[in-house]
Formats: sequence, C-alpha cells, structure tokens
Amino acid sequence: MKRIRVLDSHTGGEPTRLVLDGGPDLGTGPLDERVARFRQNFDAYRSAIVNEPRGSDTVVGALLVPPHRAGCEVGVIFFNNVGYLGMCGHGTIGLVASLAHLGRIRPGRVGLDTPVGAVEAELHADGRVSVANVPSFRKTKNFVARVPGFGDVRGDIAWGGNWFFLVAEHTLALKLTHLEALTDFTWRVRQAVNTQGHPEVDHVELFAPSPAAGAHSRNFVLCPGKAYDRSPCGTGTSAKLACLADDGKLAEGATWVQESVIGSRFEGRYRWLDRAKGEVAPVITGTAHIMAEATLHLDERDPFCWGIRA
Repeated sequence: MKRIRVLDSHTGGEPTRLVLDGGPDLGTGPLDERVARFRQNFDAYRSAIVNEPRGSDTVVGALLVPPHRAGCEVGVIFFNNVGYLGMCGHGTIGLVASLAHLGRIRPGRVGLDTPVGAVEAELHADGRVSVANVPSFRKTKNFVARVPGFGDVRGDIAWGGNWFFLVAEHTLALKLTHLEALTDFTWRVRQAVNTQGHPEVDHVELFAPSPAAGAHSRNFVLCPGKAYDRSPCGTGTSAKLACLADDGKLAEGATWVQESVIGSRFEGRYRWLDRAKGEVAPVITGTAHIMAEATLHLDERDPFCWGIRA
C-alpha cells in the first residue's frame, strides 16, 4: 500500500492538490529535466493523484521538490489530468497559501523554482498572495484561425507561462449557463489553431465585458484537458497583460482586474522588461483557501489504483 499525503486548496474556485509526501523521487538537477523524468518514468503518479476516482478534470497537482536555481527556496512541478504545466498561476497562489497553513513560511517573499523559470511570490499579511510570474509576451497578433462550423476566429497567441490563444471577438455569453457551448467553441478553436501552424497553444481564452462593477473584463479559459478554469487564470491573465501592454491599452504599474466565468477575481499589473520585444514582467494577486488534508491510498489490488485514463 503506497500512501501520498496531500493538502487541497482552491484559488478563486480552481483546486490545487499539493503533494507533501509519497510522490515520485525525481532526483536532482534543473526542473525541466525533472519534469521530463516525471513524464517518462512516473506518469502513473500524476494520474493517480489528479484523475478520477480520487480527483477530477479540474484538479491541478503540485509536486514539491528541492529547488535547483539559486535564490529559490521551493521547487514545484505542476500537472493536471492530461499532462504537465510549465507554470500555474492559481496553483502558485494555492501553493503559497498551503505552505503558510503548514507554518513553513511567514508573510514576505519566497522564491519558487519551476520548469519554465524562477517565480517570486509574496504572502501578504492579510493572506493574499502576489505572484511575480515569468516574462510574458505576445508571439502573434491577430492570427486568424479557420474553425469548422464557426468560420474565421481572430485572436492573439501569447505566452504567460503557458501558451494561449486569446479571443475578444466572438458572440458567446460568458455565463455558467452556457458552459457546453463555450467548451465546444473553445475546443474547436484550439484544434484549428494547433493544426494551422501553432501546435504549442494548449489554452484558449475568451474575453467579454464583466456584468459586475469593478472588473475590467470577464474571461472563460479552456485548459488542456478540456476542463474550464474556475479562477481567472494566472498565466492567462499574464498573457493578457502582455497583449494590453504591447497595444498601449494598459499603463505600466496600472491594475487590471480580471474576472473569471464564476465571478472570482485576480488583480494584475506589469512592468516592462523589453519594449522592443513586447516582453513584460507580470504580477498577479489573488487569494486561496485551504479545503482538506488527506492521505491518498494506492492499493495495487485496486484496478483503478493509478487513476482512470483514456
């Protein structure tokens, strides 16, 4: 019987399952090498932790590992129901809140090592968490994808720790009552973008005005495993900030309030790293809440010990 100790939190409604003990031993070295080792040799652990019957399509796992980069106190590898994430904004907020709950950190700054670069987070005295994300930028402006059943869909391809196709021009209402239509549309868009020259894109993000006061925008984000992000998406908001900065629509240091399809909110701001390249350093602020502490039991006699996989 294998046992894995986890701590569950949610950030704006999106769950994070932090693996504290019992996960795979990935050795040492740069985190991009260790995530490759995870993928190649220990992928069954990923499935067992986040897939059904223990998890669900919405759960993002976070494996604590020793850091490699200088100046980082914590290393983390994020994963979900279909694979591995370079970075995860809501997951980082959940990670920091979880470490605070465990008494491992106090209010202040903490350096995090991720497979795509160093990330600095700050735990505020009121419990909020700010994440200074990896450098973000827009790769392609106004890319037109020909989507079967919908025609031409125009959007931007941008990096915020994961690759996004960001769409503001559409006719869909960003409401929970329209989840089936939103999922169908964004899934078709992703497939079209992938087959039309951009296989790197694994998230699709729709934008619309918020129906509530105080938010600049509402979004719907389809994640790689076809689940939608309940939070406003930290890496997606970072990609959005890069596009806004490049278009001159948001001043350096100004606050952008991004609302999710369920109404939760992140605050985002940026500073310029390289104006010529359109590269910014985004900071995302949000709040996470602890939900459960548990020990997962992996019984080899169980036919679904390692999760339900397609």
